Amino acid sequence: LPGKMKEVVLWSPEEVMNWLTENAVPEYCEPLKSFTGQDLINLTEEDFKKTPLSRVSSDSGQRLLHMIETLKMAHHIEAHKNGHINGHIRVSVSNTTRENGFSSKMKLNGMPNGYKKEMIKIPMPEPERSQYPMEWGKTFLAFIYALFCFIFTTVTISVVHERVPPKEVQPPLPDAFFDRFDRVQWAFSICEINGMILVGLWFVQWLLLKYKSIIGRRFFCIVGTLYLYRCITMYVTTLPVPGMHFKCSPKLFGDWESHLRRIMKLIAGGGLSITGSHNMCGDYLYSGHTVILTLTYLFIKEYSPRRLWWYHWLCWALSMVGMFCILLAHDHYTVDVVVAYYITTRLFWWYHTMANQQVLKEASQTNLLARVWWYKPFQYFEKNVQGIVPRSYHWPFPWPVLHRGRQVKYSRLVNDT
Repeated sequence: LPGKMKEVVLWSPEEVMNWLTENAVPEYCEPLKSFTGQDLINLTEEDFKKTPLSRVSSDSGQRLLHMIETLKMAHHIEAHKNGHINGHIRVSVSNTTRENGFSSKMKLNGMPNGYKKEMIKIPMPEPERSQYPMEWGKTFLAFIYALFCFIFTTVTISVVHERVPPKEVQPPLPDAFFDRFDRVQWAFSICEINGMILVGLWFVQWLLLKYKSIIGRRFFCIVGTLYLYRCITMYVTTLPVPGMHFKCSPKLFGDWESHLRRIMKLIAGGGLSITGSHNMCGDYLYSGHTVILTLTYLFIKEYSPRRLWWYHWLCWALSMVGMFCILLAHDHYTVDVVVAYYITTRLFWWYHTMANQQVLKEASQTNLLARVWWYKPFQYFEKNVQGIVPRSYHWPFPWPVLHRGRQVKYSRLVNDT
């Protein structure tokens, strides 16, 4: 084995842990805690199909295997040596008889040690293009799209509000949930508090993600599309208020200056009733609160380590309790919540299935998913992302500096012989 490989195979389990941490794959520290350097370089794809490694990463260990292959680069050099030592060709030296009858050693190329200078070209693999390019420009475009859809939603709510029939003229529609549960006044505040907690948890988690640009634009694309769909469903069918407790703000009857002030107030308050910004009616089918409660949970679960099961269950409970409180407050019909949950989960699963399968990023006769209207933007945002994005984390701030453990440095790839 070449010199570097000798050093790797002699690594202790502690040194293996340090190497995993320094290379931003700390999620493997627990399943590989007893592995030596020899065990590390012997890992194969089959090992990642079995527990516990199969539960660590969704990329089947491809990233870690690629890093291990880098450690094995010395094999590549060994295969190209072909009898060469330290970049020179060894030439055999024999005694030759000179004219005076005495034997002496020949000097080749003026070098008495018997080596001949000759440069050797060792083919090295070209640097690979990153599988997960950041492309922050695309993320910014996705953010602008989501922002536009949110603003358009507030405009639609203001327009639909003018069309809502008075509750005295058109009473609430029958609802099976309302028939079985009396209204709880404070329940909707619990829903919005749960939603703010989930949004806060997701934002902190997103900040710590290594590939936050890719994941961020996925979030913006999905949430923007969901709110765009909501604009359509709200506008085409205006439902009466779901309860007699609603106190809708007065109608403006074409006063566009007042419309604009009302829209700005709704945007500034984040569309939340708890902030006092949302007192309009008509935005029922489907529930925007359910969209946020569901989508934040799905992203939190998808991009956090599988071993944090307690964290997943906590976020799931916050989401479910929030949706139940929407209905308990009688602020949305049951169909509003059901439709919102269905559309949100399906769009999330469709998008990620397409993003994780390279063949689905290419339009073809057999790829029926390519017929959705947002397929071209999807291709633009995802075409350079190769494979499943790892759940990798790193500290994104310059302070405080976290302890990264003892570093192992190599001054040369091959030791002198």
